[in-house]
Amino acid sequence: MKRYEIRWARIDPVEGAEMAKTRPVVIVSLDVLNEKLRTVTVCPITDEIHPRWRTRLSIRCAGRPAEIAVDQIRTLARSRIGSLIDTLSPANAEALRQLISEMYAE
Repeated sequence: MKRYEIRWARIDPVEGAEMAKTRPVVIVSLDVLNEKLRTVTVCPITDEIHPRWRTRLSIRCAGRPAEIAVDQIRTLARSRIGSLIDTLSPANAEALRQLISEMYAE
């Protein structure tokens, strides 16, 4: 598992307004952590498009329009992470880093 890979993940069980079901996620944790820890930090991907939401990044996933939901960032057990779907382009990886920094850094 590498940073910026898009993989299937089993997100259930969830509570409240958390995104549910098995869905694509993008791995955002550092590779050094992905190698050592039994968890990975991910952002879910949705095909429900909200162009005005500043917490979402528009991408194409497996050739289809999608959004990375940075507002739903979470850490999952490695056992919940499945097969590789795609990898973010360098431009989308940079945009994702910027959005995460804007949302969570001071």
